[in-house]
Amino acid sequence: MPNIKSAKKRVKVIETKTAQNRATKKAYKEAIKAFESAVKENSKDVNELYTKAVSLVDKAWSKGVLARNTASRKKASLAKLLNK
Repeated sequence: MPNIKSAKKRVKVIETKTAQNRATKKAYKEAIKAFESAVKENSKDVNELYTKAVSLVDKAWSKGVLARNTASRKKASLAKLLNK
């Protein structure tokens, strides 16, 4: 446990940021899973789920949770599923 005041504050900030990053990561992963299951079931709302998943991947990239190439790779694999 840190003794210096600024180090104590950094611990609190890191905990908050970690929680936000986990929430962001969970959101895009759930959106991707929902899209993939909709594709398997030949659901009608595939386009809406695709748009939502791509949007959440982009948000994760803009917040620094995902690297640029990782986000691009995920979006490309989603587009490939959509076009099959």
